[in-house]
Amino acid sequence: MIQRFIELGEGYSDIYELLELAKANQHRLQHMMALHTNINGKDMTSLVVILKPTDPGKFQALYICREGIPNPASLSNKRFDLFVQTAESLGKQIIELTVKPSVIFNEKELFYQHLIGILRLNHYILPLQ
Repeated sequence: MIQRFIELGEGYSDIYELLELAKANQHRLQHMMALHTNINGKDMTSLVVILKPTDPGKFQALYICREGIPNPASLSNKRFDLFVQTAESLGKQIIELTVKPSVIFNEKELFYQHLIGILRLNHYILPLQ
């Protein structure tokens, strides 16, 4: 099984693509997540859409808008509200986790491996096979 984060951007106009991916793939939609973090004193959020693995191929895509949206707990914002509305319309609850920021990792790929480990340990995605 290959599980890979696909970064769309930081959540400005690319959030609309993330929402369209969720709607267009609602038959494969597994989870919608908000990953909260703190970067240089700012509370930020990454939005994630996790699809079920392909069959055949066993590829699981995790689409992400990384750390570009203010955390809604500290600052209400329209982009997060759109994500919530889309989740509700698709019958999903947003899973919220607090994670380390990507800036503490030397490479972005290490950050994504860290997140995959967290998601596996919490049984949000399948374990390594």
